[in-house]
Amino acid sequence: MKNRPFRERLGFALTGLATGWRRERSFRNQTGMAALALLALIVLRPAPAWWAIVAITTALVLALELLNSALEAVIDLLHPSIHPEVKAAKDMLAGAVLAISIAALLVAGAMTVDTLPRRLAELGLIGA
Repeated sequence: MKNRPFRERLGFALTGLATGWRRERSFRNQTGMAALALLALIVLRPAPAWWAIVAITTALVLALELLNSALEAVIDLLHPSIHPEVKAAKDMLAGAVLAISIAALLVAGAMTVDTLPRRLAELGLIGA
């Protein structure tokens, strides 16, 4: 599978995204949250740095969610029965997704605190 043409490798990646979407409710939920983040960016119109921070954070959340799902699938295939080490591995994977999700919420909060007053003033809803 090594050294395949870019087009073929891109196809694998897109198939992975589609599989994640089809199989994982958490990935669909996180994608919905990413759409809300995009909507917030459009409405609040923050500085370009915020767009970059939100994009990177959102990509990390989605990537970790896919990684979590992929590793859980492999773990379940290799060790389908319940075992304390399997549980620990899955819990740590879920913890990684939770950690970046909390970071994403903190980014959203910081962006809102930084941007919302200016945007409200632009709309004439509060004094400048």
